[in-house]
Amino acid sequence: MYQAEALWINFSGDFGGWRSVGYPFALKIAAGKINAVTGEAWTNGLSKARQDYLVVPDQPWLDGFCVQKGLIRQFVAMPLGAGYTAEEQLTGAAEHGGLQLIAYPMKRDRYEALAKQRHRYNIEMLCCEQSACYSRAPSMGLAPGGLMRQEIFEDEYGFDAWDTAHSSRCFVHILNSAQWQAATGKSAPGTPPTAKDYTKAGLPWFDYYDDKLVAIEGAKALAGLDSVAARGVKLGEKPLPDNDAVNPTAVVKLGVGISNVSDGKW
Repeated sequence: MYQAEALWINFSGDFGGWRSVGYPFALKIAAGKINAVTGEAWTNGLSKARQDYLVVPDQPWLDGFCVQKGLIRQFVAMPLGAGYTAEEQLTGAAEHGGLQLIAYPMKRDRYEALAKQRHRYNIEMLCCEQSACYSRAPSMGLAPGGLMRQEIFEDEYGFDAWDTAHSSRCFVHILNSAQWQAATGKSAPGTPPTAKDYTKAGLPWFDYYDDKLVAIEGAKALAGLDSVAARGVKLGEKPLPDNDAVNPTAVVKLGVGISNVSDGKW
């Protein structure tokens, strides 16, 4: 039995508010060099024919592989070589593992025009803070887990808005508990609560909504992958104990304008 852990990726920076001042970036994300949006093999650059990237800060976070319009399968860290990861299911090989990211900034003239259009004249540059834990032999990858509702938003600025001549790239290695202790000299953090424990405690789930943005379609290649639970059944294993589905009750809605309070009439 494996102790698998789910994860999500939050995009943050000195934005100064949702979509108001933040400098936009086109961000490509892959797991084991499998694009998390399209299910295709990793390539540098952006695709004009089919959107293979996210737009930040319009996309506040990513929970998993885009398998269908409005639906993702959650990122679950699993050992390479066990047959669970998206990389292994699509390529038949356990070669890369980890998480790959590359960011392209918006062209300066496009951002300046955008800032004026939104009546914002101060330009605040977003610096990508990169941090990664390296090991000599990365042995963890990301597999598709439970089905969750999440929209991957369409690029509203257009392909020509991005400066593909400049980029910043990062390869993040995922450490298991033994590798973590060897790299940091500290014991691995405690086991996180299950979804059932989290919901029972009344802790909030989050739903992001923006009626000005359109969700892109999911990837057929990713939709055809087995979830960790389904793969475990095929292999005669139970990799995810306490993996019962939950029905969240405490849902906090986030989005542009949702929490804004009007000045009213004085």
